[in-house]
Amino acid sequence: MSAHDNNTAHEEEHTGPVKTPKQFLLMAFFSFVVPIFAIIALVYYVTSANKPAMGAGNMEKSVAQRIQKIGSVDIRDANRPLKAGAEVYAAQCVACHASGAAGAPKFGDVAAWAPRLKTGFDTLWNSALKGKNAMGPQGGGDFNDIEIGRAVVYLTASAGGKFAEPAAPAAADPATAAK
Repeated sequence: MSAHDNNTAHEEEHTGPVKTPKQFLLMAFFSFVVPIFAIIALVYYVTSANKPAMGAGNMEKSVAQRIQKIGSVDIRDANRPLKAGAEVYAAQCVACHASGAAGAPKFGDVAAWAPRLKTGFDTLWNSALKGKNAMGPQGGGDFNDIEIGRAVVYLTASAGGKFAEPAAPAAADPATAAK
């Protein structure tokens, strides 16, 4: 073997896949075109999610949802008659106190209520309003504090408690309120 044959073999080993100018142009073209089509396909895929038809009614509803206020104020009728303890118990308390769920003392269970009755009405009422152990706070919900107090009296009376119902707040004198 001559030195020339050795040198040519060495050059052929280091050549790339592109051997002609036509192959170079095709490689350059596809190296730009293929990624662009891939990006377009991805954008189309991401933006083609199921969207509701944008009719006049849907657009107004959609805009209203986007610009709605985060908080709201619930104004309740302050002059409505207060509910009785039995009504509040049936609506709010029966879910746990009828079955004893999460350790709640059952309705009428004298043994379970005896140590609680010794703490007094104010402590029991405060526990009902603010929550205690597994019982969530009942204050600020559908019933006002006086109604929750009436439910506490009703619930404790079933186990021998003799608490007086909390009095409803006195109605404001219209002449005093106008000043």
